[in-house]
Amino acid sequence: MSLPVLYSFRRCPYAIRARMAIAASESSVELREVVLKHKPESMIKISPKATVPVLQLQDGILEESLDIMQWALAQSDPLQLGLADSIASGEELIADNDGEFKSWLDKYKYADRHPEMTAAEYRTKACMFLDKLEQQLQQHNYLTGENLSFTDVAIFPFIRQFAYVDIEWFKSSNYPALVAWLNTMLEHDLFTSVMNKYTPWQENTIGVEFPSKDDSSE
Repeated sequence: MSLPVLYSFRRCPYAIRARMAIAASESSVELREVVLKHKPESMIKISPKATVPVLQLQDGILEESLDIMQWALAQSDPLQLGLADSIASGEELIADNDGEFKSWLDKYKYADRHPEMTAAEYRTKACMFLDKLEQQLQQHNYLTGENLSFTDVAIFPFIRQFAYVDIEWFKSSNYPALVAWLNTMLEHDLFTSVMNKYTPWQENTIGVEFPSKDDSSE
């Protein structure tokens, strides 16, 4: 039986969290690395919104990263990322992350495209969400408790993206618990294992098995 097909882009935070959940589930998919400037017709055909990640299953298409995460962990969840209590306690944080924070993050990262405010002003707006995360992490090691959870995986790629807009500012910011958490996440095997570089997929070829079973990544 053929594997589910995952259209992905290495640096996209939505794709990163989907890949992390798939890796955590120890499931296998056929990964097709996408060049965003030249999106494959096969992906656009099954998902007209043409954004990654997209997971093509035998019985349907998943076009949202959170849905892909939930699908993966429903297959298998040896790390217990998807415990109902941790998901419920993190729903509001994920909604804030995917909503208002993502909007400010994009404007902060690409401030030259949004001259209505300065980068520093956009960063200040984004920090309202960081304040919430810092409060959570002052209480325990991860966002919903003492163990890695669905919420951590869902939010981490976006905080990573935010931090690297100005990493020196972030490291010296008033978010010591968040900085420590980000470092922990960056060093976690679950993250490092999904960041291999692959040759962009071409139409009418077979992608790579993911998670990688060998060192064939480039």
